Amino acid sequence: MRAISGTVFALGTVSLVTDVSAEMVTAILPLYLVVGLQFSPAAYGVIDGVYTGATVLLRLIGGYVADRVSRHKAVAGVGYGLSAFAKLGLLAAGASGPLIGLVITADRAGKGLRTAPRDALITLATPPEQLGRAFGVHRTMDAVGAFLGPLVTLGVLALAGGAFGAVFMTSFCVALLAVLILALFVPDTRSARPHPSAVSWRAVARLGRRRLLLAACLLGLVTIGDGFVYLVLQRRVELGIGWFPMLAVGTSLVYLLLAAPLGRLADRIGRLKVFVGGNATLIGVYLLLDGPLGGWPLVVLVLALYGTFYAATDGVLMALAGSMFPAELRATGLALVQSGQALAYVVSSVLFGLAWQAWGPGPACLAAACATAVALPITVLLVTKESRSLSASAPVSS
Repeated sequence: MRAISGTVFALGTVSLVTDVSAEMVTAILPLYLVVGLQFSPAAYGVIDGVYTGATVLLRLIGGYVADRVSRHKAVAGVGYGLSAFAKLGLLAAGASGPLIGLVITADRAGKGLRTAPRDALITLATPPEQLGRAFGVHRTMDAVGAFLGPLVTLGVLALAGGAFGAVFMTSFCVALLAVLILALFVPDTRSARPHPSAVSWRAVARLGRRRLLLAACLLGLVTIGDGFVYLVLQRRVELGIGWFPMLAVGTSLVYLLLAAPLGRLADRIGRLKVFVGGNATLIGVYLLLDGPLGGWPLVVLVLALYGTFYAATDGVLMALAGSMFPAELRATGLALVQSGQALAYVVSSVLFGLAWQAWGPGPACLAAACATAVALPITVLLVTKESRSLSASAPVSS
């Protein structure tokens, strides 16, 4: 078996450091908005939707431009830099909802620009039969950063006497380090530009009709955000505010332990099987949040299942999608899948926030569980048909 390429490890290091920065903010943002600034669940749902939905357009632009000019590293670098400088905006936003939304939009726009080119670099540096393993290694390193980020936040808050501004400034400095690592250690895979007809908006439109994209959007529509999961869990067990960032730490710990093994498993038994199994664990998370179990057993079970969900779906979906798109449109195809999910996530966050406000968190979680249970078999049908269609259209070698 060939070793994982240096490009994957270099990009994994960039993602690790970037996630330390990002999760420093993410770990406290729900609490900061809902408890500190007294945002309503519906208002937080809008902000949470923007947090991911802002990436939709720029994911597409980032993926398309990277394919068009064959400069995946350069486009990713612009995205990493934009997210880094957006952290400074949180210092100036204060308690203004519109300003916070604007800063979050800039931060997520940077994520949108970088994600598809970065994942395309991984697929272009890895043999197709090892994509699950490569993404598993990358996502493991990414999860290490997500694990460390909240811990760094706790340390900064302790040293700064609970001042959120110190967290935002430290996050900015860490993000700049990631940009430096990208510039110095990730190989520049510039190559000859593809023919314009191979990377055109007409070609992108053809990719947009893929069943895989519809399946990704459907699952995005029934997936609620981390912030909502942690807020519901915090209220169920009456967890102290100081423990709140540790919920993300628990999820990330499970993720980093399982991402690489599940990636290898996906290469062996089939990526769709592992992906569906991961989404099934999400149903368990929703049911537990509305179930009779309480206390620390509930916390442990929810975080274990939630981490398993991410480990079995995040990188595995990119490995599944990466094998279905041609090399000259790899970043664009991955961007379409990611953008479709992000757009669906905007709707999901707003609807869940409204459902929580109207029915309460428990019934809202039960509705999410039912919706996911309906979406999963439809997803299997769509992806299976897509795979058969691509196999039938593939040229037969003599």
